[in-house]
Amino acid sequence: MNEHYKFEVKPLPYAYDSLEPHIGRNTLCFHHDKHLQSYVDNLNKALADEPTYQDWSLEELIIRQDELPESIRTAVRNNAGGVYNHILYFDGMAPANTTKPCGNLKGKIEQTFGSLENFESKLKEAALSQFGSGWAYLVTDKDGNLSIVKTANQDTPLTLDLCPILTVDVWEHAYYLDYQNRRPDYYNNWFYVINWDEAERKYNNCLQK
Repeated sequence: MNEHYKFEVKPLPYAYDSLEPHIGRNTLCFHHDKHLQSYVDNLNKALADEPTYQDWSLEELIIRQDELPESIRTAVRNNAGGVYNHILYFDGMAPANTTKPCGNLKGKIEQTFGSLENFESKLKEAALSQFGSGWAYLVTDKDGNLSIVKTANQDTPLTLDLCPILTVDVWEHAYYLDYQNRRPDYYNNWFYVINWDEAERKYNNCLQK
C-alpha cells in the first residue's frame, strides 16, 4: 500500500480460501474487502483537506496523533489504527503448516515464556480477556524484550513505544461467520495459521529501529 495519503488497501498475500478450515473464505472476503476498505476510505476522507499531514506515514499518524488538529484527531486515530492493525493481522497469517517458529524469535519466545505452548496460553489469555472489541499482540521493546499486550478498539502498541510482531484480531467480525460467539475456538484455530516467517522478519526489523 502507499506509505502515505492516499492510502490503498494492501492485497492479501494468499488466496481467500487458503486458510480454510481455520478461517473461512467468506470471513476473509468480508473482513479484508469490506472492513479494511472502510478504514482506508475513512482515513483518506479525514486527511483529504489536510495537506500538511498527507505526507505522514501510517506509523507517524499513529505515533504523532497528538500533533494533529483536534478536528481530525479522533478520526485519524481510529482509522489509521484500523488500517495498521488489519495489515499486521492479515500479513501475520499463512496457510497452515507452511511455516513454524524459527530463528531469533523462537529462541526469544522460549527464553521469555518458557515454551511455545506457554506463550500460546498467555496470548490466548490476553485475547479472551479483552472485553469487547480489540486485539492481543506479541510485541518487543527497543532492547528486544518480548511481552504480550492487548488494546481496545483500534488502538495500537505503537503509542506505548512498543513494536508489534504479530496480532490476533478479537473483534467479532474477525470470526463470527465461522465461530459465532466461540472466541476460544477461533483463537485455537487462528494459532494454526500464524505466519512465523513473517513474525521472525518483523522481530528482526523491530530490533533495527
